[in-house]
Amino acid sequence: MNISGIAVSTRPEWVELVVQTLSAIEGVEVHAADVARGKLVVTLEAPTVGAEVEGFKRIRALPHVVAADLVQHYFEDDGEIINALPPGLDALEGVSVPEELKDH
Repeated sequence: MNISGIAVSTRPEWVELVVQTLSAIEGVEVHAADVARGKLVVTLEAPTVGAEVEGFKRIRALPHVVAADLVQHYFEDDGEIINALPPGLDALEGVSVPEELKDH
């Protein structure tokens, strides 16, 4: 599971429409809106990092969204990323590890 906190900006006259549009997207929740300043606090929840990135791109591309900025990101182990790591990435070849840090 991946959860991102996103600050969304729009013009004050478009806040209500943008809130409705965001609320219709699966995994998106609007937590707060400052209508006078056109600022929204949004979370996006997705099963994988890839799905989360696509959701973020979708939010940024919405009509009347001036900006969408990632503020916070949380993820649990994501098999998509772990399985995509090249073999041997965790090998310590050519790396000097102090004796105190080695597993014995």
